[in-house]
Amino acid sequence: MTSTLVPEGLTPFGGVEANAAWAEEVRRLAKQRDAVLLAHNYQVPEIQDIADHTGDSLALSRIAAASDASTIVFCGVHFMAETAKILSPEKTVLIPDARAGCSLADSITGEQLRAWKAEHPGAVVVSYVNTTAEVKAETDICCTSSNAVDVVASIPADQEVLFLPDQFLGAHVKRVTGRENMHVWAGECHVHAGINGAELAERAAEDPDADLFIHPECGCATSALYLAGEGAVAPERVKILSTGDMVHEARDTKAKTVLVATEIGMIHQLRKAAPGIDFRAVNDRASCRYMKMITPAALLRCLRDGLDEVHVDVETAARARTSVQRMIKIGQPGGGE
Repeated sequence: MTSTLVPEGLTPFGGVEANAAWAEEVRRLAKQRDAVLLAHNYQVPEIQDIADHTGDSLALSRIAAASDASTIVFCGVHFMAETAKILSPEKTVLIPDARAGCSLADSITGEQLRAWKAEHPGAVVVSYVNTTAEVKAETDICCTSSNAVDVVASIPADQEVLFLPDQFLGAHVKRVTGRENMHVWAGECHVHAGINGAELAERAAEDPDADLFIHPECGCATSALYLAGEGAVAPERVKILSTGDMVHEARDTKAKTVLVATEIGMIHQLRKAAPGIDFRAVNDRASCRYMKMITPAALLRCLRDGLDEVHVDVETAARARTSVQRMIKIGQPGGGE
């Protein structure tokens, strides 16, 4: 039986001919829908390679907002498509599979945040962009992993800060700023939390000349700094980076090998940015099942049928947009996740 997901007469995905036909059909349908295709760094390689833009979610949402396209197709998880809708309320935003959620974004709800705020009246709420629209609407100012330190540092020192939802990024910010009146929500990304210090130490011992690219959401971020402090790894080789900053650093590093602690989809972009470097995952099982819900078949179905459209309540979107705009006024957000 011929697949209905590729032009008639061609085999399903897997063969060169089928993949070429899929790519051609995706581009045709995207043009027909006046759509810009966005792919997060954690998507499968086929999705990353067909996209108009690949990167972190906030940067992609800002690019889409500035584009002339009337439709945004966001290949990522649901909160990312929501962010695109918040920044482009007049545009149609589609996600190839609305079931693609996020364990980190799901770790706090709007109701939980309102209750936390009630316990700390007058505190400034700082939310990582990896949150739902409802949570962003209850937030004073958003941050990315690359500018979280600057955002927190911009708040008067005598004012309490509620930082959410990622406990590892929060611990990193608290360590760098030395801020004692900063409360951190105990949320986590299940994928990043699973990249542990023991694995990192083992990989680093195997290749002591390798650079370490560590995402601050990782459970091993503190261990990386400990290894540097103990002299097991040269301090200059430990780099705590957002996904966007990893790509920039990949082009500049002099190392022959780089150990990467983040979701494994990132390796594809790093190898494209610096093909002469050996990029290795600290944990090659660190794959997000939600990100991988966005399959080539799902993208094609999305473009053909206009599914799944993402909606954000107008009032919620307006309040959430304010928290993002406050962050942008502090300075360029840099890399997002």
